[in-house]
Amino acid sequence: MDRSDIYRAALEKWGEKAQYEQMVEECAELITALKHFERGKIERSEIIAELADVTLMVGQLTWMFGADEVATAIDSKLVKLGKLLLDPEGR
Repeated sequence: MDRSDIYRAALEKWGEKAQYEQMVEECAELITALKHFERGKIERSEIIAELADVTLMVGQLTWMFGADEVATAIDSKLVKLGKLLLDPEGR
């Protein structure tokens, strides 16, 4: 099974709303893990596991909303970031 097949199966099994909620939950878990890591309460491996969960959900939502549209938005944001990096005042 490739990623597209897995994303499609997850969407068919749980539906869009559940996948949006799952993304919110995974992001919240990553935020919490990062704050705990910053305070030395958890190991690096826990951050990696949470990053993997968020990455999988990003892939699924990217597939749901359209990879081409997301890629276009990413390219636009990269151009903006590049300009910010070249601005000596960081604006």
